[in-house]
Amino acid sequence: MTVDQLTYLVFGCVLLVAVVVDLGLLSKRSTEINIKKAFGQTLFWVLLAFGFFGFLWWKEGNVTALEYLSAYLMEWSLSIDNIFVFILIFSFFKIRSDHVARALLIGIMMAIVLRVIFITVGVVLVEKFDWILYIFGAFLIYTGIKIFTVKEEGGFDPETNPVYRLLNKVVPIYHHDVSGKFSVKRNGKRYFTNMFVVIVLLATTDIVFALDSIPAVFAISQDRLVIYTSNIFAVLGLRSLFFLLRGAVARFEYLQQGIAIVLIFIGGKMLAEEWLHRYLTKNQLVLISLLVIVLCLVGSIVYSLQASRRKKNENDLI
Repeated sequence: MTVDQLTYLVFGCVLLVAVVVDLGLLSKRSTEINIKKAFGQTLFWVLLAFGFFGFLWWKEGNVTALEYLSAYLMEWSLSIDNIFVFILIFSFFKIRSDHVARALLIGIMMAIVLRVIFITVGVVLVEKFDWILYIFGAFLIYTGIKIFTVKEEGGFDPETNPVYRLLNKVVPIYHHDVSGKFSVKRNGKRYFTNMFVVIVLLATTDIVFALDSIPAVFAISQDRLVIYTSNIFAVLGLRSLFFLLRGAVARFEYLQQGIAIVLIFIGGKMLAEEWLHRYLTKNQLVLISLLVIVLCLVGSIVYSLQASRRKKNENDLI
């Protein structure tokens, strides 16, 4: 067995055990997850991801391990935008709070499957047409500039959401949350409920966000192991992060700008990769990327919290 095969085997085993634990011990039907439980679950997923980082360092070397860590942190930060949209979806469709955990779990499992397919296609394309990396780089710079200049998020509008419009056309929908059921019979006819609609929207919304995040991971590493594992670990932690941050997302006002700077940086790095390798080793480039990601994310979060505190103090004085 090769080192790569052993690493994939360990990752698969860890993933299986983690999902079983999350499904069996940390999740119950029709239950609400409070802040304390959400913090414990978030810590569980983060420690698991960092434990795998340690295993990679031991088996694959420091370069692969640092690439994984950079990619994981990038995906984890981008997932906060995911959470903001998830909150809007649950609010719009009026899903009861004790059904949210189950909807998130199923939606995220679907998102993982779709991401694996999406990543596999991306890997094959990059291996066959390496010039696609330059398109990814330009796309990341464009996305970063766009995110940086956006002043505020728009609300979730189903009238403009193509998936929701398609669902309304092809399946009969009963626009209510019926005790967390996916379908219900009315007058002898089977209807899908808002719970079903929300799960489909969660999975497809994650894919829309993957259009930004997966090219960002390719900018950090083209190693399949790094791309798959960092993405899956980040997505698995989405549910607990949702419950931890849903009341505090508004406080991270400038996080988008931090993410935007990171996207612009790694997009530029991707475009200048060949030139940069003349002056810097791969290890140095990975360390620089990791430092930029950490500094931008931590800096934007700290600045956001300070700005939120200042606004609160100003409002208290009025």
